[in-house]
Amino acid sequence: MTTQYTDRPLAAVTVDAATEHFWAKAKEGLLCTRRCTSCGKVHWYPRALCPFCLGDTEWCSLSGLGTIYSVSVTRRAGPIPFAIAYVTLDEGITMLTNIVDCDLDDLKIGQRVEVTFKPAEGGAMVPMFKPA
Repeated sequence: MTTQYTDRPLAAVTVDAATEHFWAKAKEGLLCTRRCTSCGKVHWYPRALCPFCLGDTEWCSLSGLGTIYSVSVTRRAGPIPFAIAYVTLDEGITMLTNIVDCDLDDLKIGQRVEVTFKPAEGGAMVPMFKPA
């Protein structure tokens, strides 16, 4: 059985002062998050305060490379099947995302993936992952 990925419409993203940098860098093809200036840990979801030590944070770029931690192909939620997954990035953080540009039935836990960007309504680019 094969379930080829098909592009689907993505809703417009919400851009505010806290996320403006993230979305601007995504338009440039860069995946970013924040790193604590005190303890040095990166975290996802990007926040102004470190969730580990409550220190201040600064923006940093990520490699965009990671491994599928968990994946599920959703076929009945709408007319277009899609893969939702937790991806653990090489930097150690895990993010909820979609896996795209592949046969969704071939996806496996432990598979290497790399970031790619898909357009949303309004022109934002949304980070997702494809097999590396």
